[in-house]
Amino acid sequence: MRKLTLREQLAYQFALALVALFVLVPIWGIARLAFDEALKGAPVTFRLWPEEFSFTAFQKVWKSPSQSLSFLGLLKNSLVVAGGAAVTSVVFGASMAYAFARFRFPGRQVGLFGLLLGTLLPQVALMTPLYVLLTILGIRASLLGLMIVYTAFCMPFCIWNMRAAFQAVPEELEEAAFLEGATPSIAFWRVTLPLALPSIAVAALMAFLIGYTEFAIGWLFVERGENVTLAMAVSGMLGHGQAWSSLAALALLMSLPVVLAFLLLRRYLMRGLLMGTIEG
Repeated sequence: MRKLTLREQLAYQFALALVALFVLVPIWGIARLAFDEALKGAPVTFRLWPEEFSFTAFQKVWKSPSQSLSFLGLLKNSLVVAGGAAVTSVVFGASMAYAFARFRFPGRQVGLFGLLLGTLLPQVALMTPLYVLLTILGIRASLLGLMIVYTAFCMPFCIWNMRAAFQAVPEELEEAAFLEGATPSIAFWRVTLPLALPSIAVAALMAFLIGYTEFAIGWLFVERGENVTLAMAVSGMLGHGQAWSSLAALALLMSLPVVLAFLLLRRYLMRGLLMGTIEG
């Protein structure tokens, strides 16, 4: 492998510094707004530090970020919807992904193309049929209805991602398990699934993020205040005369579960993102 010259190393370091700057500056800006008690409306001047450092905005959004629920109530709704969508997408998506990866059956390519086509359609194109369907079922305004909608949006990505992971697992490993007397289900659970776990973690986190951060469909479907999620509450604070410090504080609190999920799954996520082949 060719060794990089000093000029090339400096160029790479400069590029990485720019990327880090674009990532960290918005985070710092949100944190600065959240702790600035003097900020009542939209910020009009650039400041690196809060003019009046205070935790008042956090105390306010913790008690009553919306008209009907506390922060913990909004968090519960978000975790139920996003967590349910992630678990459902992974459980059902794993079985379908394994079938697409290992078996040959009529309509296999058509099914894969249909899943890919589903990811290309804009969400707004699906709102009307989903609205009608969930209204007929009587679950349109419920958390279950939101979970089903987000699961439908997450499933194609999860299936394609986990299918690639199952294809990377050598079939010889499963055949060796069969020779030892394992059934197909045991070979899947004890051989294939553990090796594909990093990619499954990536699919689960992406599905969780979709359900956790989406708000446009939520406002269309949900009518009762007790079913509002955190993402809906953040979007609802825009344009309603709310202090930007409260908006920033709620956004920071909302990001904590995502950061915690990433920290818990980081070992699997890095392997899942880099997983391409399995040696041995």
